[in-house]
Order: sequence, then structure tokens, then C-alpha cells
Amino acid sequence: MIRDPAAWEKWERDYVASASPDFWQNLQLVEAMYEYARALHVFPLADPLEGLETKLWLAKVINVSATIGKDRARS
Repeated sequence: MIRDPAAWEKWERDYVASASPDFWQNLQLVEAMYEYARALHVFPLADPLEGLETKLWLAKVINVSATIGKDRARS
């Protein structure tokens, strides 16, 4: 059990800040996570385009330009 959570969090922040990024280690982690997802039958997707219409609609709704005080052109 951690007796001083604030000190532990400070140590974690300092440790992460002092560690230099390692490309090859990060690549190994990504590949391992991908293999784990494949083992769970998450990848490959049965239909990669499934739900694309919904995602496009959502992107269009989210990316609406909202300028206060001006009428927007309707699309």
C-alpha cells in the first residue's frame, strides 16, 4: 500500500520525464498489443467499412462552423 500518494505520483512524473523515448521498445509494445487484439478476435474486422456512414455523419455534425452572430450557409 502506498503511504504517500502525492510523493509516489511525483516520482512517477519525474521518472517518465527523465526516460528517453525508445522507438524499438514502443514498436514492440504496439506489435504485442496488436497480436493480443488478434488473439481476442478483435482484428481483423469482419467488415472494415461497417458503420462508416454513421462516422461520416457524426464528423459532419461535429465539424460545423459556428460563428456567433452570423448566419451559416446551409449544406
